[in-house]
Amino acid sequence: MLALVEVTPELGTAPVCRALGLARATVYRRRHPPTRRPQRPRPTPARALAPSERQAVLDVLHTEPFCDRSPQEVHATLLERGRYLCSPRTMYRILASNHEVRERRDQLRHPQYAKPELMASGPNQVWSWDITKLKGPAKWVYYYLYVILDIFSRYAVGWLLAQHENAGLAQRLVRETCTKQGVEPGQLILHADRGAPMTSKTLSQLLADLGVEKTHSRPHVSDDNPFSESQFKTLKYSPGFPDRFGSPEHAREVSQVLFNWYNHEHHHSALCYLTPAVVHYGRAEVVLGERHRVQLAAYREHPERFVNGPPKPQELSEAAWINPPEKPTHQDAAATAQMDSADFRVVPVVNTYASLTRPEALKPLDQTERVVH
Repeated sequence: MLALVEVTPELGTAPVCRALGLARATVYRRRHPPTRRPQRPRPTPARALAPSERQAVLDVLHTEPFCDRSPQEVHATLLERGRYLCSPRTMYRILASNHEVRERRDQLRHPQYAKPELMASGPNQVWSWDITKLKGPAKWVYYYLYVILDIFSRYAVGWLLAQHENAGLAQRLVRETCTKQGVEPGQLILHADRGAPMTSKTLSQLLADLGVEKTHSRPHVSDDNPFSESQFKTLKYSPGFPDRFGSPEHAREVSQVLFNWYNHEHHHSALCYLTPAVVHYGRAEVVLGERHRVQLAAYREHPERFVNGPPKPQELSEAAWINPPEKPTHQDAAATAQMDSADFRVVPVVNTYASLTRPEALKPLDQTERVVH
C-alpha cells in the first residue's frame, strides 16, 4: 500500500492496481475509511406493554396453576376464562428477560478431565494395567488377558487369563501382585483406562485399603495409557502368538511362555535394549558396564573400525513418563522474562510424582510368573 501511494499520482490508480493484482475498492476504502454512524436507541413500539403490564403477566405466570405450564397452555386457559393478557410469544419474551426460560430436557454436561501426568524414577512406583481380548476357537468366543505393567522397567509384574471381564478378578490380581512385589502403602500409583473393572467400586476400595493411588485416562483419549497398549502389541506380534486359542488351558499355556519371553528374553528398545527383568531387579548398570567393556576391547583391537571414536557407555533413562509436561514455547519464555524484569517472583510448582523415590532395597521376588485362575 505504501508503494501504491507513492506511484499513484504519476501512473494512476487503475494501472497500478492491475499491476499489483489489487482491487481498487480496497485502495479507495483505505483512502477514505467509512465512518460509522452512532446507533440510535431503538424506539419503544406503541403497542408494547407497559412495565406494570409486563409485571402483571409475570405475576400470573408465577401463580400456582400456571407456574409449571407452557405459555401456550397458559394463554389458552386464560382465554377460556375470558381474560387476555398478551400473546404467547410476548410471554416468552417476558420470561426470557427475567432469565426464567431454559432447556426443559436435562442436557449431558461433560466434566473437564485433567490430563494425567505420571513419572516413575524406579520400579514399583507407577503401574499401568489393561485388559485385551484373545480370539477363541470359534467366532464370538474370546478370552480376556489382564496384564499389570511397571512403566519404568516395562516388566509384567502380574497377569491373569479369564473367560470374562470381572471386577472381582481384577481385585484378586492387584492384591496378589502387590503382595508379590512387596508394595508398601503410599508407594504405588496404579494407572488404567475407564473400563468397567478399572472403575469398579470393589477395586477402588481395595486400592484404598492397600494405600495405592489410582489414576485414569481421559475419556476418548487413546494415548493416555501407552505402555499397556504397546506391550499388548509386542505380545500379539511376537512369532509364537497364535491366530486363535483352542481352549482356556491353551491360552494360559501360551501366555506363560510369552510372558517369560517378554520379561527375560525380549530386549526393549526404550531400555537400551535391556530385558525388563534386568531393569526391574536393578541389574541394568552391571549389564551396561559389561557391554561397554566388550566394546572397549573390540576398539583396542581394531580402532579403525570405529569411525566415531571410542564407544561411549549407554545410560538408562532416569524416568518414565505418562504425558510428560509440555516444554515452554518462545512466547512463554518471553512472558516469563518480562515478569522477571518486572520484579515478579516465580514460585516453582512442586511435582507430586517427582517426589517419589526409588526403593533402596527391593524384596527378592519369584522369577517364575504365577497364573491366577
